[in-house]
Amino acid sequence: MNFLAIDVETANSDMASICQIGFVIYENGQIKKEWSSLLNPEDYFDFWNESIHNITEEDVVDSPKFPEVYEFLKQHLENYICVCHTHFDRVSINRTCEKYGLPTIQNNWIDTAKVSRRCWEEFAYKGYGLANVCKKLNFSFNHHDALEDAKACAHILISAIKEKDNTIDDWLIRVNNPILANARNYSDSVSKEGNPNGNLYGEVLVFTGSLQIPRREASVLASEIGCKVVNGVTKKTTLLVVGDQDISKLSGKEKSSKHRKAEELKNNGQNIRILKESDFVALYESNKE
Repeated sequence: MNFLAIDVETANSDMASICQIGFVIYENGQIKKEWSSLLNPEDYFDFWNESIHNITEEDVVDSPKFPEVYEFLKQHLENYICVCHTHFDRVSINRTCEKYGLPTIQNNWIDTAKVSRRCWEEFAYKGYGLANVCKKLNFSFNHHDALEDAKACAHILISAIKEKDNTIDDWLIRVNNPILANARNYSDSVSKEGNPNGNLYGEVLVFTGSLQIPRREASVLASEIGCKVVNGVTKKTTLLVVGDQDISKLSGKEKSSKHRKAEELKNNGQNIRILKESDFVALYESNKE
């Protein structure tokens, strides 16, 4: 049972703004190596992100930049099956490689959110966040520290392997099959409801700002990968996708009312992730069937 579990934290809504990265390597069920580092993302730090991971611009001013750790990461990631919880960490690493003109790291990935949804029926369509799954497994960790989250992710995979008495290779296949044997089929005619077998099922998504993709087409893409698309930001919203040009406007009064409301809810503790349109497209490309 050999694999590498990894997690990243970002400075702002741009998924290429990695400010911390951590991984843990397991061989034969035991920790062989663990590594964590703050990174200077060469980008601004958003208050909303700081409030989650407590990492500030001052903390990383003397930290290495991503290109300085790229070869080290590549050497490790390409030698193991890589594990992360949800697609965000994988896409964030790929987007950061693109940001610096570096080749994308080639490896096999297992998403433990997808594992959780297939291993424990209670998480099939909801509640499969890292903290919630670890609560069920009685695993305590310091959430939103990259190394701690990586260890939590690893614990989920190890627990799932024991639960189903299978192997990592079995899970590489299983995560690409329907969640439940009797899962209902997704109808392409439903554009606003999420595909129940999509990797992002359970996410409630809102679009705002000037998008390059026509809004109707973007809604269909989102629903294909599992997102329920709604028009307004509410306490149920988990994803806000903002046009690339709009998200760079840092003055609150220049943001849309949806954007400002999402930040207000996020400040009050709601788990909302704000993405650029280009990051949303990358998520779609990496999660489409």
